[in-house]
Amino acid sequence: MSGAAHGNDPDGTLDVRAGRHTVTVHRPDKVLFPDPGISKADLAAYYRRIALFMLPQLRDRPLMLERRPDGVKGPSFLQKDTPESYPAWVRRSKLDKEGGTVRHVVCDDSATLVFLADQACLALHRWLSRTERLPWPDRLIFDLDPARDDFGAVRDAARRLGELLDQLNLPSALMTTGSKGLHVIVPLNGHTTFEESRGFAREVTEVLADRYPSTLTTAVRKRARGDRLYLDVQRNAYAQTGVAPWSPRALAGAPVAVPISWEQVDDPGVTARTWSLADVDAILEQAKRNPWAGVLTRGRSLGPARKRLKAVG
Repeated sequence: MSGAAHGNDPDGTLDVRAGRHTVTVHRPDKVLFPDPGISKADLAAYYRRIALFMLPQLRDRPLMLERRPDGVKGPSFLQKDTPESYPAWVRRSKLDKEGGTVRHVVCDDSATLVFLADQACLALHRWLSRTERLPWPDRLIFDLDPARDDFGAVRDAARRLGELLDQLNLPSALMTTGSKGLHVIVPLNGHTTFEESRGFAREVTEVLADRYPSTLTTAVRKRARGDRLYLDVQRNAYAQTGVAPWSPRALAGAPVAVPISWEQVDDPGVTARTWSLADVDAILEQAKRNPWAGVLTRGRSLGPARKRLKAVG
Protein backbone atom coordinates (compact mmCIF):
# COMPACT_ATOMS: atom_id res chain seq x y z
CA MET A 1 0.00 0.00 0.00
CA SER A 2 1.35 3.42 -0.91
CA GLY A 3 0.17 6.75 0.34
CA ALA A 4 1.03 10.12 1.80
CA ALA A 5 -0.29 12.35 4.54
CA HIS A 6 -1.56 15.75 3.40
CA GLY A 7 -0.68 18.73 5.56
CA ASN A 8 -4.02 20.58 5.64
CA ASP A 9 -5.81 17.70 7.30
CA PRO A 10 -4.84 17.32 10.98
CA ASP A 11 -6.04 13.72 10.93
CA GLY A 12 -4.14 12.88 7.74
CA THR A 13 -5.16 10.98 4.63
CA LEU A 14 -3.71 8.07 2.74
CA ASP A 15 -4.04 7.49 -0.99
CA VAL A 16 -4.33 3.82 -1.87
CA ARG A 17 -4.10 2.52 -5.41
CA ALA A 18 -6.48 -0.39 -5.87
CA GLY A 19 -7.13 -1.68 -9.36
CA ARG A 20 -8.26 1.15 -11.63
CA HIS A 21 -8.89 3.65 -8.85
CA THR A 22 -7.04 5.60 -6.20
CA VAL A 23 -8.97 5.60 -2.93
CA THR A 24 -8.40 8.20 -0.23
CA VAL A 25 -8.46 6.72 3.25
CA HIS A 26 -9.29 9.39 5.84
CA ARG A 27 -7.82 9.30 9.33
CA PRO A 28 -5.72 6.23 8.43
CA ASP A 29 -4.19 6.06 11.92
CA LYS A 30 -7.61 5.79 13.56
CA VAL A 31 -7.52 2.62 15.69
CA LEU A 32 -10.53 0.44 14.90
CA PHE A 33 -9.52 -2.61 16.95
CA PRO A 34 -7.59 -1.54 20.11
CA ASP A 35 -6.75 -5.20 20.66
CA PRO A 36 -4.60 -6.02 18.64
CA GLY A 37 -4.11 -2.37 17.56
CA ILE A 38 -5.56 -2.49 14.04
CA SER A 39 -5.90 0.91 12.35
CA LYS A 40 -8.04 1.97 9.43
CA ALA A 41 -4.93 1.85 7.24
CA ASP A 42 -4.33 -1.73 8.41
CA LEU A 43 -7.92 -2.66 7.50
CA ALA A 44 -7.53 -1.09 4.06
CA ALA A 45 -4.28 -3.03 3.55
CA TYR A 46 -5.97 -6.28 4.57
CA TYR A 47 -8.91 -5.76 2.22
CA ARG A 48 -6.52 -5.06 -0.63
CA ARG A 49 -4.39 -8.13 0.11
CA ILE A 50 -7.33 -10.51 0.54
CA ALA A 51 -9.24 -9.15 -2.48
CA LEU A 52 -8.09 -11.95 -4.82
CA PHE A 53 -9.78 -14.50 -2.57
CA MET A 54 -12.64 -12.43 -1.18
CA LEU A 55 -14.04 -10.83 -4.32
CA PRO A 56 -15.26 -14.10 -5.89
CA GLN A 57 -17.36 -14.59 -2.72
CA LEU A 58 -18.82 -11.07 -2.94
CA ARG A 59 -19.26 -10.49 -6.66
CA ASP A 60 -22.85 -9.88 -7.82
CA ARG A 61 -24.25 -10.11 -4.28
CA PRO A 62 -25.97 -7.23 -2.44
CA LEU A 63 -24.21 -6.44 0.83
CA MET A 64 -25.24 -5.27 4.26
CA LEU A 65 -22.41 -3.28 5.80
CA GLU A 66 -21.61 -3.31 9.50
CA ARG A 67 -19.99 0.06 10.16
CA ARG A 68 -18.32 1.38 13.31
CA PRO A 69 -16.81 4.81 12.61
CA ASP A 70 -15.31 5.02 16.13
CA GLY A 71 -13.98 1.49 16.10
CA VAL A 72 -15.13 -1.78 17.58
CA LYS A 73 -15.84 -0.21 20.97
CA GLY A 74 -17.99 2.54 19.51
CA PRO A 75 -21.60 2.54 18.31
CA SER A 76 -22.45 0.46 15.27
CA PHE A 77 -25.05 0.57 12.55
CA LEU A 78 -26.05 -1.74 9.72
CA GLN A 79 -26.12 0.00 6.35
CA LYS A 80 -28.25 -1.28 3.50
CA ASP A 81 -28.87 1.83 1.41
CA THR A 82 -25.93 3.41 -0.42
CA PRO A 83 -25.42 7.14 0.24
CA GLU A 84 -25.31 9.49 -2.74
CA SER A 85 -21.85 10.58 -1.58
CA TYR A 86 -20.30 7.22 -2.46
CA PRO A 87 -18.16 7.27 -5.63
CA ALA A 88 -19.97 6.61 -8.89
CA TRP A 89 -17.73 3.60 -9.51
CA VAL A 90 -19.13 1.79 -6.45
CA ARG A 91 -21.74 -0.53 -7.90
CA ARG A 92 -25.29 -0.42 -6.55
CA SER A 93 -28.12 -2.93 -6.74
CA LYS A 94 -31.56 -1.31 -6.63
CA LEU A 95 -34.20 -3.35 -4.82
CA ASP A 96 -37.85 -2.65 -4.16
CA LYS A 97 -38.98 -2.44 -0.57
CA GLU A 98 -42.19 -1.46 1.16
CA GLY A 99 -42.71 2.23 0.48
CA GLY A 100 -39.77 2.69 -1.86
CA THR A 101 -36.45 1.29 -2.94
CA VAL A 102 -33.06 0.52 -1.40
CA ARG A 103 -29.71 0.49 -3.19
CA HIS A 104 -27.29 -2.04 -1.75
CA VAL A 105 -23.55 -1.86 -2.33
CA VAL A 106 -22.24 -4.64 -4.56
CA CYS A 107 -18.50 -5.22 -4.19
CA ASP A 108 -16.96 -6.33 -7.48
CA ASP A 109 -13.48 -4.87 -7.21
CA SER A 110 -10.62 -4.16 -4.82
CA ALA A 111 -11.18 -0.41 -4.93
CA THR A 112 -14.64 -0.86 -3.45
CA LEU A 113 -13.18 -3.02 -0.69
CA VAL A 114 -10.61 -0.36 0.18
CA PHE A 115 -13.31 2.32 0.09
CA LEU A 116 -15.37 0.27 2.55
CA ALA A 117 -12.35 0.21 4.86
CA ASP A 118 -12.35 4.02 4.69
CA GLN A 119 -16.01 3.87 5.72
CA ALA A 120 -14.99 1.82 8.79
CA CYS A 121 -16.89 -1.20 7.52
CA LEU A 122 -15.68 -3.80 10.00
CA ALA A 123 -17.81 -6.65 8.64
CA LEU A 124 -19.46 -7.46 5.32
CA HIS A 125 -22.65 -9.53 5.22
CA ARG A 126 -23.69 -10.93 1.85
CA TRP A 127 -26.98 -12.06 0.35
CA LEU A 128 -27.43 -15.75 -0.45
CA SER A 129 -28.58 -14.86 -3.97
CA ARG A 130 -27.17 -12.75 -6.80
CA THR A 131 -28.29 -9.41 -8.21
CA GLU A 132 -29.86 -10.81 -11.39
CA ARG A 133 -31.71 -13.62 -9.57
CA LEU A 134 -32.51 -12.25 -6.14
CA PRO A 135 -35.51 -14.53 -5.36
CA TRP A 136 -33.47 -17.70 -6.06
CA PRO A 137 -30.59 -18.42 -3.67
CA ASP A 138 -27.48 -20.27 -4.80
CA ARG A 139 -26.28 -20.85 -1.24
CA LEU A 140 -27.88 -22.56 1.76
CA ILE A 141 -26.44 -21.94 5.23
CA PHE A 142 -26.60 -23.99 8.41
CA ASP A 143 -25.35 -21.84 11.30
CA LEU A 144 -24.00 -23.98 14.16
CA ASP A 145 -24.52 -21.82 17.25
CA PRO A 146 -23.32 -23.29 20.57
CA ALA A 147 -25.00 -22.37 23.85
CA ARG A 148 -21.59 -21.58 25.33
CA ASP A 149 -18.17 -20.84 23.90
CA ASP A 150 -17.60 -24.56 23.32
CA PHE A 151 -16.01 -25.40 19.99
CA GLY A 152 -15.97 -29.09 20.83
CA ALA A 153 -19.76 -29.09 20.59
CA VAL A 154 -19.48 -27.27 17.26
CA ARG A 155 -17.05 -29.88 15.89
CA ASP A 156 -19.42 -32.70 16.87
CA ALA A 157 -22.41 -30.98 15.29
CA ALA A 158 -20.47 -30.25 12.10
CA ARG A 159 -19.41 -33.88 11.75
CA ARG A 160 -22.98 -35.11 12.25
CA LEU A 161 -24.40 -32.59 9.80
CA GLY A 162 -21.66 -33.38 7.29
CA GLU A 163 -22.41 -37.09 7.49
CA LEU A 164 -26.10 -36.46 6.85
CA LEU A 165 -25.40 -34.15 3.91
CA ASP A 166 -23.12 -36.82 2.44
CA GLN A 167 -26.00 -39.30 2.70
CA LEU A 168 -28.13 -36.80 0.79
CA ASN A 169 -25.42 -36.48 -1.86
CA LEU A 170 -25.04 -32.76 -1.17
CA PRO A 171 -21.60 -31.14 -1.23
CA SER A 172 -20.85 -28.78 1.66
CA ALA A 173 -18.19 -26.31 2.73
CA LEU A 174 -17.20 -25.05 6.17
CA MET A 175 -16.38 -21.59 7.45
CA THR A 176 -15.38 -20.37 10.89
CA THR A 177 -17.63 -17.48 11.85
CA GLY A 178 -15.05 -15.49 13.80
CA SER A 179 -17.48 -15.64 16.73
CA LYS A 180 -18.36 -18.99 18.36
CA GLY A 181 -19.48 -21.36 15.64
CA LEU A 182 -19.27 -22.61 12.09
CA HIS A 183 -21.29 -22.09 8.95
CA VAL A 184 -21.94 -25.17 6.83
CA ILE A 185 -22.67 -24.00 3.27
CA VAL A 186 -24.40 -26.00 0.53
CA PRO A 187 -24.26 -24.78 -3.10
CA LEU A 188 -27.64 -24.59 -4.86
CA ASN A 189 -28.33 -24.43 -8.57
CA GLY A 190 -30.26 -21.16 -8.37
CA HIS A 191 -33.64 -22.68 -9.22
CA THR A 192 -34.90 -23.06 -5.65
CA THR A 193 -36.91 -20.40 -3.83
CA PHE A 194 -35.94 -19.17 -0.39
CA GLU A 195 -39.07 -20.72 1.04
CA GLU A 196 -38.08 -24.08 -0.43
CA SER A 197 -34.45 -23.90 0.69
CA ARG A 198 -35.30 -22.84 4.23
CA GLY A 199 -37.97 -25.52 4.45
CA PHE A 200 -35.47 -28.16 3.36
CA ALA A 201 -32.84 -26.87 5.80
CA ARG A 202 -35.40 -27.02 8.60
CA GLU A 203 -36.23 -30.63 7.72
CA VAL A 204 -32.53 -31.56 7.81
CA THR A 205 -32.02 -29.97 11.22
CA GLU A 206 -35.15 -31.62 12.61
CA VAL A 207 -33.79 -35.02 11.60
CA LEU A 208 -30.50 -34.24 13.37
CA ALA A 209 -32.21 -32.88 16.47
CA ASP A 210 -34.36 -36.03 16.64
CA ARG A 211 -31.24 -38.20 16.39
CA TYR A 212 -29.29 -36.27 19.03
CA PRO A 213 -31.88 -34.62 21.28
CA SER A 214 -29.52 -34.17 24.23
CA THR A 215 -26.98 -32.08 22.30
CA LEU A 216 -28.77 -30.48 19.32
CA THR A 217 -31.90 -28.37 19.04
CA THR A 218 -33.94 -26.40 16.53
CA ALA A 219 -35.65 -24.29 19.23
CA VAL A 220 -35.67 -20.65 18.16
CA ARG A 221 -36.17 -19.33 21.71
CA LYS A 222 -32.95 -19.37 23.73
CA ARG A 223 -34.77 -20.33 26.90
CA ALA A 224 -35.87 -23.59 25.28
CA ARG A 225 -32.38 -24.60 24.13
CA GLY A 226 -30.72 -25.16 27.46
CA ASP A 227 -27.10 -26.23 26.91
CA ARG A 228 -27.77 -27.65 23.46
CA LEU A 229 -26.27 -26.34 20.23
CA TYR A 230 -28.76 -24.46 18.09
CA LEU A 231 -29.04 -25.53 14.43
CA ASP A 232 -29.97 -22.16 12.95
CA VAL A 233 -31.46 -21.98 9.45
CA GLN A 234 -33.08 -18.54 9.74
CA ARG A 235 -30.58 -16.93 7.35
CA ASN A 236 -32.17 -18.81 4.45
CA ALA A 237 -34.77 -16.17 3.68
CA TYR A 238 -35.12 -13.35 1.18
CA ALA A 239 -33.06 -10.28 2.13
CA GLN A 240 -31.30 -12.14 4.96
CA THR A 241 -27.52 -12.28 4.94
CA GLY A 242 -24.57 -14.27 6.21
CA VAL A 243 -21.14 -12.97 7.10
CA ALA A 244 -18.95 -13.05 3.98
CA PRO A 245 -15.95 -15.37 3.71
CA TRP A 246 -12.71 -13.58 4.68
CA SER A 247 -14.64 -10.77 6.38
CA PRO A 248 -13.44 -9.44 9.73
CA ARG A 249 -15.92 -9.46 12.58
CA ALA A 250 -16.68 -6.40 14.68
CA LEU A 251 -15.49 -8.14 17.84
CA ALA A 252 -12.58 -7.81 20.27
CA GLY A 253 -9.42 -9.35 18.87
CA ALA A 254 -10.36 -8.61 15.24
CA PRO A 255 -11.31 -12.21 14.34
CA VAL A 256 -11.98 -13.14 10.72
CA ALA A 257 -14.52 -15.53 9.17
CA VAL A 258 -12.35 -18.05 7.31
CA PRO A 259 -13.16 -20.99 4.99
CA ILE A 260 -11.73 -24.30 6.19
CA SER A 261 -11.64 -27.84 4.84
CA TRP A 262 -13.53 -30.74 6.39
CA GLU A 263 -10.18 -32.21 7.44
CA GLN A 264 -9.48 -29.11 9.52
CA VAL A 265 -12.52 -29.79 11.70
CA ASP A 266 -10.37 -32.40 13.45
CA ASP A 267 -7.44 -30.01 13.90
CA PRO A 268 -7.32 -29.03 17.59
CA GLY A 269 -5.65 -25.77 16.57
CA VAL A 270 -8.71 -24.63 14.64
CA THR A 271 -11.53 -22.80 16.44
CA ALA A 272 -14.10 -20.21 15.43
CA ARG A 273 -11.55 -17.46 16.15
CA THR A 274 -8.27 -19.02 15.02
CA TRP A 275 -7.62 -16.32 12.41
CA SER A 276 -7.54 -12.59 13.08
CA LEU A 277 -6.23 -9.36 11.61
CA ALA A 278 -3.33 -9.65 14.05
CA ASP A 279 -1.78 -12.17 11.63
CA VAL A 280 -2.80 -11.42 8.06
CA ASP A 281 -0.07 -13.69 6.70
CA ALA A 282 -1.75 -16.66 8.40
CA ILE A 283 -5.08 -15.74 6.78
CA LEU A 284 -3.44 -15.52 3.36
CA GLU A 285 -1.72 -18.85 3.94
CA GLN A 286 -5.10 -20.43 4.65
CA ALA A 287 -6.60 -18.75 1.57
CA LYS A 288 -3.84 -20.15 -0.64
CA ARG A 289 -4.70 -23.66 0.58
CA ASN A 290 -7.99 -23.20 -1.30
CA PRO A 291 -10.02 -25.14 1.30
CA TRP A 292 -13.21 -24.96 -0.78
CA ALA A 293 -11.59 -26.23 -3.99
CA GLY A 294 -14.22 -27.78 -6.25
CA VAL A 295 -16.94 -27.79 -3.57
CA LEU A 296 -19.10 -24.79 -4.46
CA THR A 297 -18.62 -24.73 -8.23
CA ARG A 298 -21.64 -26.90 -9.08
CA GLY A 299 -24.90 -26.10 -7.35
CA ARG A 300 -27.44 -28.81 -6.65
CA SER A 301 -31.18 -29.17 -6.88
CA LEU A 302 -32.84 -30.01 -3.58
CA GLY A 303 -35.46 -32.33 -5.10
CA PRO A 304 -33.37 -35.52 -5.06
CA ALA A 305 -31.93 -34.63 -1.65
CA ARG A 306 -35.42 -34.21 -0.18
CA LYS A 307 -36.37 -37.68 -1.38
CA ARG A 308 -33.23 -39.15 0.18
CA LEU A 309 -33.93 -37.28 3.42
CA LYS A 310 -37.35 -38.92 3.72
CA ALA A 311 -35.71 -42.30 3.23
CA VAL A 312 -32.99 -41.82 5.87
CA GLY A 313 -34.99 -39.70 8.30
